Amino acid sequence: MEIEALEKQIDYIFHNKELLKKAVTHTSYAYENKVESNEKLEFLGDSILEYISSDYLYNNYRKLSEGEMTKVRAQVVCEESLYKIAKKHNFSDFLLLGKSEIVNNGNQRQSVLADCVEAIIAAIYLDSGIEQTKKFILSNLKEPIREAVEHVGQKDYKTVLQEKLQENGTAHIEYQIIKEEGPDHAKIFTSEVIYNGTVLATGRGRTKKAAEMEAAKKALEEVR
Repeated sequence: MEIEALEKQIDYIFHNKELLKKAVTHTSYAYENKVESNEKLEFLGDSILEYISSDYLYNNYRKLSEGEMTKVRAQVVCEESLYKIAKKHNFSDFLLLGKSEIVNNGNQRQSVLADCVEAIIAAIYLDSGIEQTKKFILSNLKEPIREAVEHVGQKDYKTVLQEKLQENGTAHIEYQIIKEEGPDHAKIFTSEVIYNGTVLATGRGRTKKAAEMEAAKKALEEVR
């Protein structure tokens, strides 16, 4: 593994290089090579991530209610969001995987990459403390947090559409992603909303959820 290349990706130089190596060591590799995996680092990183994002929201978005802060944090500190960070920094190139995971393209799995982000967060914390950890987290999450805060008061169009269509009885509603465009770190998704087998509308967004929400919003305009 090219330690220096990974350090360049995350803009942090480790004092203890073994911490970084452990952070990218998947359980499959650890089992095959009788070394420690990144699972315990992932556990610690999850708590640190939640603390730093909560602290940032509390101090920078004082007009938000407790419930709104909780919604924003849940949207930003999630597997999909962490996966995007991993793709942005090319973590898939540095993961240490066992033979079975390599065969099954484990380095592209969303859950594996998201766990790796949490492990690296913990590794930075153990290597140099909270300030460098905060720098890494916020450099990656400031913009997603800002976007989430902007939309936190919006209606949940998917719920409203569900309720509207069920006024006349049972409604089978599903969403399908029909297109993905752009590089991994800046994808645009297109979603269809389908009602009892008929496409009602399509929507686009920077996340699958946003695309589905836009599709639901457009569908509501049609059925009202």
